[in-house]
Amino acid sequence: MSGIAGMAETMDSEKRGTLIVLTGDGKGKTTSAVGCMLRALGQGMRVCMIQFLKGPWRSGELDALRSFGDRAEVHAMGLGFTWDSPARRDEHVAAAKGAWAFAERLLSAPGFDVLVLDELTYLVKHGILSDSEVLNAIRGRPAGMHVVVTGRDASSALIEAADIATEMKQLRHQFDSGAASIRGIEF
Repeated sequence: MSGIAGMAETMDSEKRGTLIVLTGDGKGKTTSAVGCMLRALGQGMRVCMIQFLKGPWRSGELDALRSFGDRAEVHAMGLGFTWDSPARRDEHVAAAKGAWAFAERLLSAPGFDVLVLDELTYLVKHGILSDSEVLNAIRGRPAGMHVVVTGRDASSALIEAADIATEMKQLRHQFDSGAASIRGIEF
């Protein structure tokens, strides 16, 4: 859509907020979400990321976001990936539910222009949350709040509700040959 109609649609999206879903088995979902946050910061907006699985380890992109002070918040509330963490499943579930309760509070009040729910799709996939409770919370967000959901295996209901849905497909990755993570590229 172009011209006046396209501008009106853009203004409408800004007023109601956009739901973006970044899914798939390829690298780049969180990185794309961080790019969206940086773009919003460049426009003077406030942004927040809640990480449902990742723990409090250091990564370059999160350190960069934190340098924006109170305009950018990052909350790594997970215990790490279950296959890498010694924590039991019930501890992971409790941490995920606590992170979701925090996300619900942010989704129900103004305060951020962009809210990233990093790896939220795993909570639905593993039955910790239902599609309906996630979608109800997102639909109830304040006008103008943009929400970005990341993670593999996004449900068809979440994709259908999205304004923008992108699937990252892995074609090749250095991990397949046993290479280690590279500082500045992977973290």
